[in-house]
Amino acid sequence: MNRAKFSLLLGMLLCCLFVPALPGTGLAQGLSKAVIAYPIRSILSIDLQVAQARGFFREEGLDAQLVMVGGNVAIAAAMAGEAHAVNNVASTIRAIERGNIPFKVLSISWKRPLYWLTVRPEIKSIADLKGKTYGTASRGNAPHVATARLLRKGGLDPEKDITVIVTGNPSQSLFSGTIQAAAISLPSAILARDKFKMNILASAMEEYLELSRGIAVREDLLREKRDLIKRILRAQTKARRYILENERGSSEVLADYVKVELPVALESYRLARPAFTTDGIPTEEEVREYLKTESEAMGLPKPVPADRIFDFSLQREVNRELGIR
Repeated sequence: MNRAKFSLLLGMLLCCLFVPALPGTGLAQGLSKAVIAYPIRSILSIDLQVAQARGFFREEGLDAQLVMVGGNVAIAAAMAGEAHAVNNVASTIRAIERGNIPFKVLSISWKRPLYWLTVRPEIKSIADLKGKTYGTASRGNAPHVATARLLRKGGLDPEKDITVIVTGNPSQSLFSGTIQAAAISLPSAILARDKFKMNILASAMEEYLELSRGIAVREDLLREKRDLIKRILRAQTKARRYILENERGSSEVLADYVKVELPVALESYRLARPAFTTDGIPTEEEVREYLKTESEAMGLPKPVPADRIFDFSLQREVNRELGIR
């Protein structure tokens, strides 16, 4: 496909995805529109959902439009000016590492991979996965990477011992029997276990560091609309504090957002909470470790310098203002 046709198709796709985010006649007076793209309906975007449900965006004078769209399309939307911020910072980091987008990651919400290797009821161990079919939304995404690590630890070669297929919704494909395994997040993993009697073979949470979700923006937007971006960070930071301090309230938001019973949401919250950042900023050691792992996984000659990817100065400013240490 030539560049002109690709640009036309991308433009049409972005229009379809982001038309609902455009201001309409019902837009509250005095609020600034802020379009934030996030990739999947799960606990991983709970801080954005809490900021919306508990009114933290409005406190910051924002009419926040949360649009669910995949990582690469979200980045393209932000590049085209259709979104102000991207929540899927893992995809953004990889795009920056490839050297093709002028973005900065401003905050990090999660420091551990929240993926559980979940399989059909007849599969009892990782060894049983040999010759089976694994489903992922895209090759090389975070769940796929998590699965590869878990399979290697369990004695399988993820390149040879399983068949990987791309499927739009790995959870649904697993439940329907189209695939035999998937790495899924919360609360889907709990529903798979309790409702569909699936087996959970392993969790990636304690296996390695992963800087996942947060806020990433174009560098020029950070310069030109710094106040708007700061207000997005303030709302997210207030939500993060609320999540850490309010188990019940956070679980209620999660239950309503993903349409599960409150006990499922509560268990999801309790399982995930240790992976949540307290201030939106990983340590320098964590950043070095993560970029080293990333460079090895991507076959880069050396890690990309941290200051080319991250800029936590605005998050630190917000933390000082809100009394978060």
